[in-house]
Amino acid sequence: MKNIVDIFKALSNEKRLQILEWLRDPASNFPPQGLHIPEGDSFDNSVCVGSICEKLEASQSTTSHYLDMLQRAGLLESQRFGKWTYYRRNESALAELARFVGEEL
Repeated sequence: MKNIVDIFKALSNEKRLQILEWLRDPASNFPPQGLHIPEGDSFDNSVCVGSICEKLEASQSTTSHYLDMLQRAGLLESQRFGKWTYYRRNESALAELARFVGEEL
C-alpha cells in the first residue's frame, strides 16, 4: 500500500472525496464516456477529465490537481488517449485501504 498518510491527505478534501464517490458508478454520475478512446482500446469505467471538471464545477487546473493527488496516493488510475486523459478508481488499492482501516485502526 502507498504511504497511508498520503492516502488520508488525499481523502481529506471534500471535493477529492466526491470525485472518488462519483467514480464508483460513472455510468450514473457522468454522460456516456469513451468518445476519445480509439476503437479496439479499452479503459473500462473511466471518465474524461473534462466531464469530471464540469460536474465538479471547478477549473481544469484545480480538477487536474485533485486528480493528480488522488492518483499519486494510488487511489486512481489514468490512461491518456491523444490529448484526452481518462481516470478510474483503483479498486484494488481501495479494497486494501478498507482492509487496513478495518484491521489496523
